Amino acid sequence: MNLSIAAPELAKIEASIRITGSKSETNRLLLLQALYPNLKIENISNSDDAQVMQKGLLVTNGIADIHHAGTAMRFLTSFFATQEGREVVLTGSHRMKERPIGILVDALNSLGASISYVENEGFPPLKITGKKIAKNKVSLPANISSQYISSLCLVAAGLENGLEIELVGKVTSVPYIKMTLALLQEVGIASTFEGNIIKILSKKSVEDKVLVVESDWSAASYYYSVAALAEIGSTIKLSAYKESSLQGDSVLADIYKSLGVKTAFKNNTITLTKVEDAKTTDLKLDLANAPDIAQTIAVTCFGLGIACHLRGLHTLPIKETDRLAAMKTELEKFGAQVIIDHESLQLVANSSFKKNIAVDTYHDHRMAMAFAPLALKVPFVINDAGVVSKSYPDFWSDFKILGYKIEEA
Repeated sequence: MNLSIAAPELAKIEASIRITGSKSETNRLLLLQALYPNLKIENISNSDDAQVMQKGLLVTNGIADIHHAGTAMRFLTSFFATQEGREVVLTGSHRMKERPIGILVDALNSLGASISYVENEGFPPLKITGKKIAKNKVSLPANISSQYISSLCLVAAGLENGLEIELVGKVTSVPYIKMTLALLQEVGIASTFEGNIIKILSKKSVEDKVLVVESDWSAASYYYSVAALAEIGSTIKLSAYKESSLQGDSVLADIYKSLGVKTAFKNNTITLTKVEDAKTTDLKLDLANAPDIAQTIAVTCFGLGIACHLRGLHTLPIKETDRLAAMKTELEKFGAQVIIDHESLQLVANSSFKKNIAVDTYHDHRMAMAFAPLALKVPFVINDAGVVSKSYPDFWSDFKILGYKIEEA
């Protein structure tokens, strides 16, 4: 499905949108619920990734296919490895088979797990025979995707002796690790994170509890971008959000202040208001703790005609696509000048936009959603627009609420 997208007729945008639960929180809680079935979860994400995670957790023997869902691949690797009696081949899409998993597999096997590679060393598919894990100490590099670390944290309390994780080097994506530990605490699992050592105590059972998933801050990023690109006075209300969020992407509220957007919290709703023009001509950010919003921010800056230098993006080349290379290619179609290396993206200020552009999405939901707000400045086509279902199936219908003109191309 290819979509043409153009600006709303009204210059000022006024809209209210309810966003589904966070994919990050949902997948963590689904795994905890599998370990402790008396937990109940509300406001579960309606994303493809969450549905894949739910189905994957139910596989007892045979093939578990998680398609494009990287989070599910990492979380289920640890889950199946620690489920005595289960024998599973964990596989996914062609792109998933190109995404490394060796660091997590090595860590689990060092604890006594039984995981082997079906095709290429270091990459899915994985043959996993669930075992009872008695060892309780493991070390792994600290500068890897936080999902490897969270994966181990989530199964740790179910192990006979708990788990102590040593992170070697500088830790990245700390907010996502803290999110995992906070959710463990919420269900009654004790943990500590001091220096580079995470300790999680064994816990055989937890009390009955209802857990409500906060709405997804990554999804909110696209509305921050719309607000920044819109006329002064535009307002967008989003629910349901907490002012003290566990999600690393909640830094959006601070980042977009310098792009003219004010955030107000009230009754689990955030109101985004375009109050002024951007206060910077060159936005410099280290996004090591929130890399998923880098694409959105780069497109926002391009739409505003300002430069940006985004660092800490070393995990982006191994996402659904090489996001740094994809952003360079697609932004340059519009006339941008973009410089990338293995962990950064630099955009040169540019005040004009080439027309009659079709944006390719590379099987990456965030490519489609990050570019969509730019239609406030120039109409264009988004190829394979249905890819948004991976994390936000209602995205295009919600964008129509903003007044965007969206139709099949």
